[in-house]
Amino acid sequence: MRYLMKYKFLIGIDEAGRGPLAGPVAVGAFAARSEMAAKLLKMFKGARDSKKMTPAARERVFLEIKKAQKAGHIYFAVSYSSVKMIDEKGIVPAIKFALNRSLKKIETNFIQGLPLDKCQVLLDGSLKAPSRYLNQKTIIGGDDKEPVISLASICAKVLRDRKMISLARKHQHHGFDVHKGYGTKAHYKAIKKYGLTKEHRRSFLKGIAS
Repeated sequence: MRYLMKYKFLIGIDEAGRGPLAGPVAVGAFAARSEMAAKLLKMFKGARDSKKMTPAARERVFLEIKKAQKAGHIYFAVSYSSVKMIDEKGIVPAIKFALNRSLKKIETNFIQGLPLDKCQVLLDGSLKAPSRYLNQKTIIGGDDKEPVISLASICAKVLRDRKMISLARKHQHHGFDVHKGYGTKAHYKAIKKYGLTKEHRRSFLKGIAS
C-alpha cells in the first residue's frame, strides 16, 4: 500500500444485495486517512469479504468500526436504493445512485471540502465512482484483497441484513430474516404460497404472479 501514501484519503466501496429477489440494494463506503491504511487489519481483526464471514463475525467487526468512527479515526456511510428504483431504473443505475450518495456523505462529513484529487478510491468488482474522483481503481475480488473494501463490504452487508430482518416482521411468511431476500428454495416456495410483497423486485421475478 506504499503507493497510497501520496494521497490523503483512502476510500473503499462495495455493495450488498445486487442479486436478491427482494429488498433494497446497499452500497457501503469506508474512508480512512492514508496513514491509517496499514493499520486497518490490526484495528479490525478478522475483516475480509463479508460473504466469507459469519453473521456474528460481521457484527463484531462492525461494532469496532462504529467505535472507530465515533473516535474520529475513520468514517463509513451506507446508502440504499429502493425496490421501486431497482424496478424502474435497473439494478446498475440503482447501485450507481446509492454509491454516489455514500460518497457525498463522506465528502461532507470526513473529507470536508479538501480536493478530491487527494483521494484514492478502491472499488470492488465492476463498480465505478463518479468521474469527479480522478484516482480510482476497480479491483476484481477486491473485497477479499483490500482491507478498505472489505470494511465497506461489512458495513453494507450488516446494515442491509438488519433492514431485511426488520422487513421480516412486516412480512412474516416470507423468511426475509433467514435468506435476506435471496432466491433460495424456501423463498421461492413462500412466494408460490403467499405471493409477492411490496418488497419484491418485480423486474427480477417476471412471469411470477403477484
